[in-house]
Amino acid sequence: MSDTDYGFGNTNEASVRAESRREYRLTVRAIAMLEMEASDPEGSGEGTQGRAIHCRIRDISAAGFSLYCDEPLTEGALLPVTIDLDNPVAPIGLMVEVVWCCPDEAAFLAGLHIVESDGTGYVEWVEAVASAMVDG
Repeated sequence: MSDTDYGFGNTNEASVRAESRREYRLTVRAIAMLEMEASDPEGSGEGTQGRAIHCRIRDISAAGFSLYCDEPLTEGALLPVTIDLDNPVAPIGLMVEVVWCCPDEAAFLAGLHIVESDGTGYVEWVEAVASAMVDG
């Protein structure tokens, strides 16, 4: 079995997409909080609270990750996300682009690409993935 011959037990459209991945992915147990709607930055008026959803990450790489969520994500959307890798590293804040999203049994499976952006934990993310690959 080669490094690119894996599907994580899925036979749906998402595993077909996995074959076009450019980087090796690691299966992990982690939580992502996607910010679906931003809070009012001035904190005044109706709708000052943002809306975030908790998602379960399926696998990660330095360039992105896939996750399960309870609602569909819009392809092409740019979303802030906070990821808790359940290790000594503090939660990491990133900006991601939704590359694809499809139904998967009782949830939705989505592929997200990490967008390098100032003010995010991009460097910390890459270091955490590198560390997981060495330790794993």
